[in-house]
Amino acid sequence: MLIVLVAVLGVVLWARATSTPQVSGEVTLGGLSGPATVTRDRWGVPHIRAQTDEDAVFALGYVHWQDRAWQMDFQRRVVAGRLSEVLGAPALAQDKFLRTWGFQKAAETVLPALSEQARRLVQAYTAGVNAAMAQGQVAPEFRILGYTPEPWKEVDSVSWSKLMAYDLGGNMEDEVLNTRVMQRLGQQGLDEVTAPYPADGPTILSGDELAKTGTQPGAGLDTATLPESAIDALQAHLNAARELGLQAVPGKGSNDWVIGGSRTASGKPILADDPHLALTSPMLWYLADLQGPTLKAIGASIPGLPAIVIGRNERVAWGVTNTNPDVQDLYIEPADASFTQRQEIIKVKGGDDVTLTVRESRHGPVVSDAGASDVGPRVALRWTALQPGDTTMDAFLGLNYAQNWDDFKAALTRYVAPSQNFVYADVDGNTGYYAPGRVPLRDGWDGSLPVSGDGSREWTGFIPFEGLPHTYNPADGLVVTANNKVVPDSYAYSLGNERNWAEPYRAARITDLLTAKPDGLTVQDVKAVQLDTVSLVWQDMKDALLATQPDGELSRQALELLRGWDGNMRADAVAPTVFEAWLMQLQKMAQDELGNAATLNSLSVLKQLQSDGELCRNVAAQIQNCAAELRASLGRAADDLSARLGADPADWTYGRLHQVASNHRAFGDVTALAWLFNHSAPTSGGTNTVNVARPEQGTFRQTHGASYRQIIDLSDMNSSVFIGSLGQGGNPLGDHVSDQQPMWIEGQYLPMSTDAADWGRVRTLTLTPGT
Repeated sequence: MLIVLVAVLGVVLWARATSTPQVSGEVTLGGLSGPATVTRDRWGVPHIRAQTDEDAVFALGYVHWQDRAWQMDFQRRVVAGRLSEVLGAPALAQDKFLRTWGFQKAAETVLPALSEQARRLVQAYTAGVNAAMAQGQVAPEFRILGYTPEPWKEVDSVSWSKLMAYDLGGNMEDEVLNTRVMQRLGQQGLDEVTAPYPADGPTILSGDELAKTGTQPGAGLDTATLPESAIDALQAHLNAARELGLQAVPGKGSNDWVIGGSRTASGKPILADDPHLALTSPMLWYLADLQGPTLKAIGASIPGLPAIVIGRNERVAWGVTNTNPDVQDLYIEPADASFTQRQEIIKVKGGDDVTLTVRESRHGPVVSDAGASDVGPRVALRWTALQPGDTTMDAFLGLNYAQNWDDFKAALTRYVAPSQNFVYADVDGNTGYYAPGRVPLRDGWDGSLPVSGDGSREWTGFIPFEGLPHTYNPADGLVVTANNKVVPDSYAYSLGNERNWAEPYRAARITDLLTAKPDGLTVQDVKAVQLDTVSLVWQDMKDALLATQPDGELSRQALELLRGWDGNMRADAVAPTVFEAWLMQLQKMAQDELGNAATLNSLSVLKQLQSDGELCRNVAAQIQNCAAELRASLGRAADDLSARLGADPADWTYGRLHQVASNHRAFGDVTALAWLFNHSAPTSGGTNTVNVARPEQGTFRQTHGASYRQIIDLSDMNSSVFIGSLGQGGNPLGDHVSDQQPMWIEGQYLPMSTDAADWGRVRTLTLTPGT
């Protein structure tokens, strides 16, 4: 092992000398029409100034590759299903999943559908990436794995959006779980395992803010069933997605809100956003300031994409959270269904090529048989993000240019997937909200279970753009979104069934905190809300938990630690450790019925405790009711914590277990390399806190959270702030690889400013045109 570590360290140290990007001086590059400057501030954030918009985007592509080359190459390999080429056979299951679904195939239909302006910017970005690649800089990962990245292609600049659509949209995983639940426990079991959204839970829009109201088409559950072998085949795809960090995580989500001037101290809006995604090394986002003659945007970009995804320009600010309408359906194709098929050749490092046969029906790819024609029913996937001609890139580029609400709406008409909650504010004091994207219309069924592909359950179109949820200058001066239910039942269309939405805790807490101060709100107030770690889950459950009769001394001591606790999930406290460990045990209460993969969310646990529900019962464990389950689960939690942290509960400080895990996609679990590429530290927050930090089942690690935070002050744009979860750099021994993480944990921010006076120490690289 020592020899391996020395060898790896030698490679990395040598790679540092050859992979450190040039960040000052001058470099001559083909593909530019005029000079451009890249001024990196003290945190490595580039402030790009160019004489044309295309040159500004060229420079963005250049710095993206300089700082995040491995991340960009890895992301495009994921979309194309080409991980096995560089990682070997362990990545084969992921490649099969990716090729079967056809993410790359869908991405290749995007470019012809984009506007002429978007095509020009994608071309400029691609040229910038390849100009940086030609400089000879090689990321350490390329050295360690022994390969050279291929030139960047235009399709690579739109392909990652397909994986983002998977991560943020659809409900195939819900349909698979719901099928298993219905077949084993029936309709009542479905309501118990996945509790419907509470009738009194907050909605993003109120009834009087709806663009259109009416009566929704009748919807009901279908009765189509699947054999266990088909469910297992579908689950295999979901397992492969999990290996890529793409999965539905209870409590995963995002927050954004916009406050009208009537509620702020300045009289102008404040807009906040913190998307909750997988926390990786390097981090997903790349902060950037992009200034051309008409393109003037600053905020969070994603390496590989030629746009500011979340942020502001000189007049308009925007933020996003996941809407999560139901945009996926599984179809059980009849015996006489026709299919097309294609052969996918997967190259495997150190092994033979693998041929994968992918079949498609008129609904979409067959995702149940991995190419075999004789394994159970053929289940096909229909999904908006796999339909050809996705113009979502037009929408994001349009937002970068938007000057007012009309421009904002016009950009969003091009938005396809994944559907997002966009909040809006402008310097004139206007605020708004829109939830764009293609949302299928279903007549007579709710999409929560697989349906027959015989033609009786077809989409009849999409909700028209004008009918999608939106509001402009709402009377109460406040729009709060936290993946909660979007609209009340008076809305004329269906966005999905009542199990689609995140639990209401974050939305309720944000609204309570913001409305507690009816006017005079400041950026500092908004920071406090973004960073809030008080658990409303604890507030709802504490009466049931504290009434538990412990079954031993250790359990008694653990229970006493919860008495008088205010629910604040601080890293330096002990009570959060006991609560989350206990909640983890309670979330397993359906596993005796559904298997070890079944994990209830906190709302479903609460409903069981409140009703002495059937899921509390476990015949094999001789548990007859919820009181017995509470006693047994407390004992299991206390024993688990004792084994991890020692026999004295007073030493069970939350931060000893609950630590952010920003791990590397390829080397995060490789012992010889994880120490170099991974980044961890104790963090506060927990399940469904506003500063969301749900501990992972079994490890207590925080693997998802606020991947980026921004607070935009429309009264003084340059007093706005932002922060990423880790750092700008990708090289593990380079500058800025993790310098934002301590600030992110402590609740500090960077200036989101286009004014050089706010940048601190700077280094400027001038890009000059050449042949």
